[in-house]
Amino acid sequence: MKAAHTRQFDLFPAEAVPEKPVRRSGRARLRAVPPAPLQAALPDPETMASHLEATGAYKVLRRLEPRPVLPGWTPAMKRPDESIGVILDTETTGLDHSTDEIIELGMVMFTYDANGIRDVVDVFSQLREPRTPIRAEITRITGITDDMVAGRSIDPAEVAAFVAPADLVIAHNAKFDRPFCERFAAGFAEKDWACSVAEVDWAALGFEGSKLTYLVGQCGLFHNGHRAVDDCHALLEVLAFEREANGNAFSRLVASARRRRCRIFAINSPFDLKDVLKARGYRWNDGNDGRPKSWWIEIDEDDCESEHRFLRDEIYRRDVEPLARWLTAAERYKA
Repeated sequence: MKAAHTRQFDLFPAEAVPEKPVRRSGRARLRAVPPAPLQAALPDPETMASHLEATGAYKVLRRLEPRPVLPGWTPAMKRPDESIGVILDTETTGLDHSTDEIIELGMVMFTYDANGIRDVVDVFSQLREPRTPIRAEITRITGITDDMVAGRSIDPAEVAAFVAPADLVIAHNAKFDRPFCERFAAGFAEKDWACSVAEVDWAALGFEGSKLTYLVGQCGLFHNGHRAVDDCHALLEVLAFEREANGNAFSRLVASARRRRCRIFAINSPFDLKDVLKARGYRWNDGNDGRPKSWWIEIDEDDCESEHRFLRDEIYRRDVEPLARWLTAAERYKA
């Protein structure tokens, strides 16, 4: 039988491993004694991580460290070429903004200019006890328990004061977060909003998927995804992340917020062509929210001409001027 082969790893140099005799059963034997402490002989973690990555066989995720808050900053210190952004995230008791409640609100305020994100200047993070106990499903998703929110509250006036200087509010699902925020505190309804899910083509930037956890991982990072403010810090880094030749998502998001969007309603479109509209991205509206009962789509203003041509040539098959409603960043994602 062949002797088993073992693989050795040089975790510390040979000269650091002294040998001393050990007497067993009347015979002296030598045994290796590891240095103390072992950590002193190991390279630092970043060197080890870089070595693993250099092999091409490993990918290493690094803990996301939030940017420090610029001390002593006030909105009066904003330079003429700067704007103020607020990234926010809410955790709620459910999906319906008209009946469910915010149980956690996180916000990160930062300055930016034509060159991109500059400094984090303020952070807001608070929990709130809802009127009814938090369901187990919500605790599983958010990590927030009844004990964590017991006796806690969020002052709507404090929230309104925090967001007041913002030129742009960003959420990773603004269609969800904006209605909750508008219902909770004043000041949100007048702000320009941008959605980093709907308004960023992540695939064009070299990412796979748009879920925040995936985006963070593809930036080589990991974070505590159970708290709202941690997700805000994570989204800030994802938006600022530069991919070679692709630029970053933040510049694209700001550019998108400056453009208008157009909602086009295909009123009285032929029933037998509904699948064609669905394949194009149209959604059905039943008319209960004040919008026309019809198939509709929201597109960038640069795409309006081609959308009109599609409706004329493939849906109505005649000259038609569909109903269109233009939306600025202040009007998007409202309930």
